[in-house]
Amino acid sequence: MSRGVTNRGSVLSNVTPMMAQYLEIKAAHPDALLFYRMGDFYEMFFDDAVAAAEALDIALTKRGKHQGADIPMCGVPVHSAEGYLLTLIRKGFRVAVCEQMEDPAEAKKRGSKAVVRREVVRLVTPGTLTEDSLLEARRHNFLAAWSVVRDQAALAWADISTGAFHVMPLAAVRLGPELARLAPSELIVSEAQEPEIRETATDMGVQVTPLGRASFDSTAAEKRICELFRVGALDAFGSFTRAEVSAIGALIDYLDITQKGKLPLLQVPQRETQDRVVQIDAATRRNLELTRSLSGGRTGSLLSVIDRTVTPGGARLLEQRIASPSRDPDTIHARLDAVQFCAEQSLISDDLRAALRKTPDLDRALSRLSLDRGGPRDLAAVRNGLAQAEAISQICAGADLPPLLAQAAEQLSGFEDLSALLDSALVADPPLLARDGGFIAAGHDPELDEARQLRDEGRSVIAGLQRKYVELTGIQSLKVKHNNVLGYFVETTATHADRMMSPPLSETFIHRQTTANQVRFTTVELSELETRILNAGNRALEIEKRLYQGLSDAVLAEAARLHQAARALAEIDLATALADLAVAENWCRPRVDDSRAFAIEAGRHPVVEHALRQQGGEPFIANDCDLTATDGAAIWLLTGPNMAGKSTFLRQNALIALLAQMGSFVPADRAHIGLVSQLFSRVGASDDLARGRSTFMVEMVETAAILNQADDRALVILDEIGRGTATWDGLSIAWATLEHLHAANRCRALFATHYHELTALAGKLEGVENATVAVKEWEGEVIFLHEVHKGAADRSYGVQVAQLAGLPQSVVERARVVLEALEKGEREGGASSKTLIDDLPLFSAAPAAPPPAPAGPSAVERMLAEIHPDELTPKQALDLLYKLKEAASS
Repeated sequence: MSRGVTNRGSVLSNVTPMMAQYLEIKAAHPDALLFYRMGDFYEMFFDDAVAAAEALDIALTKRGKHQGADIPMCGVPVHSAEGYLLTLIRKGFRVAVCEQMEDPAEAKKRGSKAVVRREVVRLVTPGTLTEDSLLEARRHNFLAAWSVVRDQAALAWADISTGAFHVMPLAAVRLGPELARLAPSELIVSEAQEPEIRETATDMGVQVTPLGRASFDSTAAEKRICELFRVGALDAFGSFTRAEVSAIGALIDYLDITQKGKLPLLQVPQRETQDRVVQIDAATRRNLELTRSLSGGRTGSLLSVIDRTVTPGGARLLEQRIASPSRDPDTIHARLDAVQFCAEQSLISDDLRAALRKTPDLDRALSRLSLDRGGPRDLAAVRNGLAQAEAISQICAGADLPPLLAQAAEQLSGFEDLSALLDSALVADPPLLARDGGFIAAGHDPELDEARQLRDEGRSVIAGLQRKYVELTGIQSLKVKHNNVLGYFVETTATHADRMMSPPLSETFIHRQTTANQVRFTTVELSELETRILNAGNRALEIEKRLYQGLSDAVLAEAARLHQAARALAEIDLATALADLAVAENWCRPRVDDSRAFAIEAGRHPVVEHALRQQGGEPFIANDCDLTATDGAAIWLLTGPNMAGKSTFLRQNALIALLAQMGSFVPADRAHIGLVSQLFSRVGASDDLARGRSTFMVEMVETAAILNQADDRALVILDEIGRGTATWDGLSIAWATLEHLHAANRCRALFATHYHELTALAGKLEGVENATVAVKEWEGEVIFLHEVHKGAADRSYGVQVAQLAGLPQSVVERARVVLEALEKGEREGGASSKTLIDDLPLFSAAPAAPPPAPAGPSAVERMLAEIHPDELTPKQALDLLYKLKEAASS
C-alpha cells in the first residue's frame, strides 16, 4: 500500500490537489498497482512505483515531496501499456487502470488549480484479460469461482474473451483435478474457504482471489444472474443447486467489480457433470504431457504434435477435447464420423481448410466490442468471419455430411442482413481505433460524405489560397501551414518580413508570431476557411463515431447466433484438422463401445514417433497391447531393461485411449477401446521439496490416490512402484499394489517393474499376464529392440545401461563383479550383503588398464573379405561354405 494512504485524512491537506486525488483513488484499490493517467503516460507513485520499476526493469525517479520525503515515481507510455500490463500480470500483480474522464481544457474552466477528473475504469487481473496482445490466441483464459453452500460445493468458470460460461457440482476432493483440467488463470473463493483452497490452487499455478461472503450469497446471486441475462427466473436455464448459483453469482459479481459495471458478453451457463468426461488427475496430466511438457512448455506435448487446426477457435476446442475426453459413446461416434468424412472427402476438406485459414477470431472480437474495448478492426473481423462462414456453408451445400458437420453448417447461414450492413459500411482495411476515423466506406452515409467533401476540398482550397498569396506578394517561398497551436497560418522567411508588414501587404496579412528564422501571419480569409475546415473534420469524426456505435449495436444484437457460428467454425476446423493428421500419419479409426475391451494392434506413441522423424533417426517400433477384461481385472506385468521402451509403451496406450475418446483417429493399425472412465498414471520420479516430500513420498501419494479412486472402468499405468526405498520394502509395496489393483480395483492396467519376483503372480492371479521388452546381447553389448511380447525378463541389464551412459569403465567392471557375486550368492543359498562385503576385495580407484589392442582379422574374416558373391556359381558357393566351416573349426 502506498505511503500516506492509511492515514490520508491527516495528510491530504499537505499535498498538491493532484496527489490528493491520487491518494484517494489508491485508497480504494489498495491491493492493485494504480496506473494513474497523466497525459500520454500511466504514472505510479510511492510503493507502487518501487514495485513496478523492479518488476518492469524501468527507471525509478521522483516527483515532489510528501511528509518531507521524496515521492518515488515511474511511468509507462499509454501507447505501449499493454506489454507492461502483461509483464505485471504474469508476475502476480493486479493493476487498476485510472483514466482521465474529461478534457484538461474543461478542468481549467473550474479554475487554474482544478484537477482533471479521473476514475478507475478497469481492474486488470489474470482472469479478466480480453486484449489479443495479453492472451494466447490458441488457449482459453478461464476465470473460475469455487463455492461451498452447506454440504454442497460447485465450480463455475468463464472465459470473458470468448463468452464461454460453465458450471458443475463438484466435491471438494475433486477440485484439484478439475483445476488441472481447466487450467484457469484465476480462482475466486470465499474468504472463509481461502486457507484450505490456496495450496491446491497455487500448486496448479492458479492465482487465488478472495471475496467477501456477500459475493457468494446464493439469494443475491440468483438476482444477479437474472439481471445479467434479463430473465425473470433461472428455470429457463435448467436446474441449478444453491452451490452452483452461488458460484455463478460470485463470478458475475467479480466481473462487475473488475469491469466497473461494464459486464462482458457471456453465454448462458452450461451445466456439466463429472460422469460426462474421463476423470484425469493432475499427476496423470503432467506425466502424460497432454498440453504441456514436463519442462512446462507446449513443445513436446501431445497437443503440440497433433494440433493442425488453422483457426484460434479450433485450437482452443482441440485443447478442450484433449483435457476432457468424452465418456458418451454417441458423442464419440459423432465426432469420429465427422473426422472420417473429412478424411475420405479430401477435396471438400481441403476447400474447407483453405476457407478456414482466412477466418478471424469471432468470439474474441465480440467480447471486445461488448466491453467497449473494441475498434473498427473488430467489426471488420466479424464482417470477414461472416464472409468465410458463408463460403464454408456453400462448400458444405449438397454434400452428404455426417450429423455433427451438418449441424455446424446450418449455424453458418442466416447473417445476410448483418453481413451486407458491414460490407457496405466498412473500408477494406480499417484503422485500429475508432477515434482515428477513416473506417466508414464512402457512399454509406450521405451526411458523412458531405462533411468529408468539405474537409477534403478545404485542403485543396488551402493550396489555392497559397498560390494566390504567392502571386500577391511575389514571395515564392511563402507557405500556408498548420499546427495544433496556431491552426492555419502564412509563413515566410525573416528576409521578407518587412515587406509583409508594410503597406499595402500589411492591410491583408496580420502578424502572429516571429521565430528565429520565420515570420508567421494570418488573414481574415484564412481564419474563416480554417473554421469551416475544422468544423467539417470534427463533424466527420463525430459522425463516424456514431456510426461505429450503431454497427457495434447491430453486431451485439446477433451475439448469441454469432457465438454459435464461431463454435460451428471451430468444430469444422477441428474435424478437418484431425482428418488431415490421420491421413498424413496413417492413423486408424478406433472402435469405441461400452465393453471392457482394450485391444490395440501396432500401436505407436505419437510424440516419440514425431521426435524420431524430426531427428531423422530410426523408425518407431509399433507394439500390440491387449487388456481386454470380462468380469475381473486385466493387467500386464511388464519387465525389461531401462531404456528399452517400457515407459513409452505404457504412455502410448494411455494416449491412444484418450485420443479415441476425444473423438480422434489413433496411431495404430487397429484399436478397440471399451469406454475408459478414469485415466491414472504413475510414471517418472520427482520430489516436492517445497512441501517436504521426497521422491518416494510423492510416488506413494500418487499411488494411494490411484488405489483409492480407480474403478473397474479405469485404465491405470504404473511404472516402477516402490523403487524409491529399500529393495524388500519396495518389492512388498509393489506386490501389494498389484494385488489391490487385481482384487479391489479390478481395472485394466499396465504395471512395469524391475522386481522380477512379481512375475510369479501371473500364474496365481487370473487376468494378470507377463510381458517383456525384448533385447539382444552381442559381444557384451545390449541392443534394445523395443519389441513387447508375452513372457518375463530375467535380467534388467542395468550394468550395460550404465556403460552406455558413460560411467567410467573401472566402475562398470566393478559393478559386473559385484553383480556376479550377488547372483551367485542367491543361487547358492543367499549370502548376506555383509558376508559379500567381507569376501570381495575393495574397489581400487587406480586407473583401469587400457583395453587390449584389437586382434588382427581371423582366417574366416580374411576369406570373407576376398569373396565376391555376385561372381559365384551355386557349386562354388557350396564349396566355399565348406571351406569357411573348416576354417572356423580350426
